[in-house]
Amino acid sequence: MIPLGFEILVVPVFIAGVVLLWKGSDILVTGTSRTAAHLGISALVISVILVGFGTSAPEFAISGGAAIQKNAGISLGNIIGSCVANILLVLGIGAIISPLSAKKSIIKREAPIMLGATILLLIFSILGLLDKYHLIGGIIFLVLFAAFVLYFVRVAKKERIDVGKIDEGKTRKNILLIILGIAGVIIGAQLLIESSVTIANYFEISPFVIAISMVAVGTSLPEIVVSATASYKNEDDIAIGNVLGSNVFNILLILGFSALFIPLKANVTESLSHIWILLSVSLVLFPILYTGHKISRLEGVGMLILYSIFMWYIFIGKTLFV
Repeated sequence: MIPLGFEILVVPVFIAGVVLLWKGSDILVTGTSRTAAHLGISALVISVILVGFGTSAPEFAISGGAAIQKNAGISLGNIIGSCVANILLVLGIGAIISPLSAKKSIIKREAPIMLGATILLLIFSILGLLDKYHLIGGIIFLVLFAAFVLYFVRVAKKERIDVGKIDEGKTRKNILLIILGIAGVIIGAQLLIESSVTIANYFEISPFVIAISMVAVGTSLPEIVVSATASYKNEDDIAIGNVLGSNVFNILLILGFSALFIPLKANVTESLSHIWILLSVSLVLFPILYTGHKISRLEGVGMLILYSIFMWYIFIGKTLFV
């Protein structure tokens, strides 16, 4: 029985989080698409870098904070669970709302970069570069992340379209929309996370299970709402680019930062098994994108089914194989 007053505290926080996420994501998608069109920069490039960074902020707060507090289970589990949720849950929901068309650049550039980061995570975990040699692994990840950002800055300059004289007033207004949108989704997600974790702690659920399931879904809420809103508005580049960029940010930036503080226990059997699952999920995305360069509603349903199986494995299935 939940004590009297518990619902009074948690439910309003949960509702406030939902409202902030919804409105923040709406403002963020609008600001991003307007800024891209106004500056002549691809919406995909902006969503991979700027929106990807904004929607990964909750993961950074949770995993980075957990690493500083010497809690490797939450730090690594949150990132693995969030990356799986981004691909299966976020893109699955977006595709069901409206089939997501993928440009050739996504298949040739953004998706391979995301896959490469995931493969590196597995290799580094096996070699102990996130454990015994965690400082080395963390530094390498952060250097690769810097290279990733610099690369997309060059891409933005190269792919920029001449739109004539730029109205600086409109530019500042659109950038302000992006900042307000990012702030909304971050604060909204944090409120939802806090309320969810409070409930989980009350029922004495283990930290690892919380991290890879409830906290991972909580920190993926910005990606879910932003991509769903973008899909509804037919901004497919933002919907897909947000996920791909977020996963690269999660692995290279957040795990790189976390590894500077503690060994992440990535080479233990339980962690490695979930990293293999993440790699398998990432590979599943490629044939989906190659079939007609879009994620159909049927494929979106299939992705949600796979995510349901993943959650079943976390809570029930894993115990059957022990």
